[in-house]
Amino acid sequence: MKKEKGFTLIELIIVAAIIAILAAVAIPVYRGYTQRARRADAKTALEQLRASQEVFRAEMGRYANDGTDGNALNVLRANWGGPPATIGLYNITMVSNATTFTGTATPSGSQATDGNLTIDQNGVKLPADKWAK
Repeated sequence: MKKEKGFTLIELIIVAAIIAILAAVAIPVYRGYTQRARRADAKTALEQLRASQEVFRAEMGRYANDGTDGNALNVLRANWGGPPATIGLYNITMVSNATTFTGTATPSGSQATDGNLTIDQNGVKLPADKWAK
């Protein structure tokens, strides 16, 4: 008798199950890494916004604000190194007056489940857990 070469159906099912288990573990971990990497762009943009506001305040004696400076975020971009309006999958906005400001990075697209990141004139970063990672 000749012995048949090849795989049995049971062996193929076991291999498929192992691949499925590995994929079930690896895909969420990969998504978490990519989400944190994209979030790093937003954190950098908000830090850049804070730095440009501090430079503006050092030169002008107040923070840039929409009431005095029109679109203050555009003024900061043009003259004091402010961040772009969008960075990656985040939209950067700012609410400010002469003495305070709050910068917000709002996620969109595949990053939408991440939630907003904010920074204010005192360097308070919220939510703290997302800034720590």
